[in-house]
Formats: sequence, C-alpha cells, structure tokens
Amino acid sequence: MSDARPPFPPFDETTALRKVQAAEDAWNTRDPQRVALAYTEDSVWRNRDLFLTGRSEIVAFLTAKWERELDYALRKSLWAFHGNRIAVRFQYEWHDAAGQWFRSYGNENWEFADNGLMRRREASINDVAIAESDRRIHGPRPDTDRDDIPLR
Repeated sequence: MSDARPPFPPFDETTALRKVQAAEDAWNTRDPQRVALAYTEDSVWRNRDLFLTGRSEIVAFLTAKWERELDYALRKSLWAFHGNRIAVRFQYEWHDAAGQWFRSYGNENWEFADNGLMRRREASINDVAIAESDRRIHGPRPDTDRDDIPLR
C-alpha cells in the first residue's frame, strides 16, 4: 500500500486533469479495495445523505454500491481546481437487478493531503430512470476519447 499518490497539490490544469482521469479509471474497475487506496486512512465522505469516515467504511459502501448498481460506467470531467482542491462533474449509468437503467448526475468536491491522497470527498448525486435505448455510456472511456495527458 502506497502512502503517496501523485500528482501532488498544488494542482495546475494538467495535474488536475490527471487526477480526474485517474479517479474515473479507478472507479470504472468497480474494485472497492483499489478505489479506497486513493483516499487517506481517515478520509471523510459525504455521499448524498450518507457520511463515511475511513477506508473500511469506503470499501463497505462501494461494495454495496456495485452490488446494487450493475454494469456501472462512469465519466468525470474537471470543473475547477485551486491549491489542494478539485471540483468535478460526473455522470454514470447503471441498471438495477430488475433491469431498469439509470443515469446518475452529480458534482464532487475533493480535498487532498500533501501526499496526493484524497482526505475529503463531498458528492451530490441525482438519479434519473432511462430506457436502455437512451444509454450514452457503454463501459470505460475509450482511449480515443481521452485528453492527450499521460496519467504518469
């Protein structure tokens, strides 16, 4: 387990874009353990109406999320950055066990520790039921749809 996750704050446009793409890539793995490693051991989250603290709560939350939100696929985009903070807009699509598709829209505010791990995440999210034929996101972002910014 690494105690550092570059790029490090303060962020410029290039490093903020790298952080956003790295987060999108990690979340699209739907691997709670992998995703949790991007957060400090005592990271604090607000996710809709839930408040979580620490990696173990993050892992439990993400495990339940991806058991419920099937075929989850996410897109994030940089909204703003300053110092050790980044704001993103996102949308993701998923379906429930009954086959109903949803598109979830939201905003996140991120705050990072000096070692590049996220110490605070606040997310506001709304879900909209959609027809399967209205889907726009079909799996992780293809390489042809990425900014020309290397992740390392």
